[in-house]
Amino acid sequence: MSKIRAVVVDPNVTGRLVLREVEAPILEKNEVLVRVAAISLNRGEVRRASTADAGWRPGWDFAGTIERSAADGSSPPEGYRVVGLLRSGAWSELVSVPSNSIAVLPTDVSFAQAATLPVAGLTAYHALLKGGSILGRQVLITGASGGVGNFAIQLAKLSGANVTAHIRRAEHESLVKEAGADFVIISEDLAPASEYAPYHLILESVGGNTLGTALNLVAPDGVIVSFGTSSDSEVTFNASRFYATAGATLYGFILFHELQREPASEGLRKLLKLVDTKQLKPYINVEASWNQVADIAQQLLNRRYPGKAVLNLDN
Repeated sequence: MSKIRAVVVDPNVTGRLVLREVEAPILEKNEVLVRVAAISLNRGEVRRASTADAGWRPGWDFAGTIERSAADGSSPPEGYRVVGLLRSGAWSELVSVPSNSIAVLPTDVSFAQAATLPVAGLTAYHALLKGGSILGRQVLITGASGGVGNFAIQLAKLSGANVTAHIRRAEHESLVKEAGADFVIISEDLAPASEYAPYHLILESVGGNTLGTALNLVAPDGVIVSFGTSSDSEVTFNASRFYATAGATLYGFILFHELQREPASEGLRKLLKLVDTKQLKPYINVEASWNQVADIAQQLLNRRYPGKAVLNLDN
């Protein structure tokens, strides 16, 4: 097969995302060929697609079936159901992916469930690791109604933390409570979170005033993990108050940097086991055909839905 369908950027169409024919992938020795069954959307890749040049192919998360195993013998055999991620181009009928970036799906885990895990699940997993042991400790999660936030609440509770979730819309309160949040802050700003401060670990994805406030809510030797700026990239904060909180750390988080230390396959296997044993529940708010990618992506940018959106390919 020389041509396959994939999602590409076209600035001349509404929504900038469209299905087009592209060249089929060519495999390296350590790569597998996967026929994709489902993909999920993340804000970062969608935001980049809104400004990317024509022809750029977005896509991080995918789940599907191995059509050709790795030539070096490093992968599961053909026919195995897997989940994985790429730096770009995952929204495609066929993808070539390194063996250490995929994990085999348990029998009872669906393609749709698995497709939510790579970026959102691994971000929550690795971000929580920055706090070390969080058993019995206070953890604050901003942007808690999103895909990462939902996974982070669940994983933090599994680790024994006391979790405070910050959201900006009251209609999302039941969602974060169902995920396991002990306390819910519903506010445009983070000031009300001071009631449960100080926090040993803060997972922060809003930026702007929210991050500025969070810097003054962290405990001595605590960690703030900054992994997004959904509100504002510019931050003003009380520097003297922050450094007076002895040992507090602000950590800049990029998932693909973390995956240089531990391959995606390891974290994905752990998350899949939790999903399989019903300890971790992916929250899929939207499930549709990938023919609707432009519309669903725009809804994500407009904050029309919490949780994850999964698109199924029409293979």
